[in-house]
Amino acid sequence: MAYNFYAFLDRMKYIRRWSLMRSVREENIMEHSQQVALFSHALAIINNKVFGGNVDADKCVLYAIYHESSEVMTGDLPTPIKYFNNSIHGAYKSLEDRACDTLLEMLPDELANELSPCLKPDTTSKEYALVKAADRLSAYIKCLEELKCGNKEFEKAKKSIEEDLHARNLPEVEYFFEKFVPSFLLTLDELDGGI
Repeated sequence: MAYNFYAFLDRMKYIRRWSLMRSVREENIMEHSQQVALFSHALAIINNKVFGGNVDADKCVLYAIYHESSEVMTGDLPTPIKYFNNSIHGAYKSLEDRACDTLLEMLPDELANELSPCLKPDTTSKEYALVKAADRLSAYIKCLEELKCGNKEFEKAKKSIEEDLHARNLPEVEYFFEKFVPSFLLTLDELDGGI
């Protein structure tokens, strides 16, 4: 018997983000998930090494890799619509949960049991909080990239995402902002490490 789980997840590369916005460069949820995994890992390391925490960095990466999995069935619902009101948000959350259940049914039982916590993570955990922050950081970096290319379409999104990130009161995020975000504004020549 063949199982469709990984073939479905491979379709993440076809799901476009920012569908209501004019973008200089399109972004799909597969590449977004990879960036969120990088940022989640960074936030976990910062938590552990700079602030003396003990989050599971591997769990952060796994949560991040799978955090958009449901969208291979639901598509990417734009943030203004998803959070328009509690009723819409609740209905969409239920749809996402059902999509994850359906995906897990596309695996042999022994794999489904192993992957279930990745698709349906513990939303009360510190790891999940860091992944959510990394998800917003990814959106913020997208705004910076678009603005750097002269696309003013992303000005309001940048402002609201930056406010949201700072309101989370996560020292890992503030550290990332201070140490890493400025580099995203540089050109390739300015980033050149002398290779």
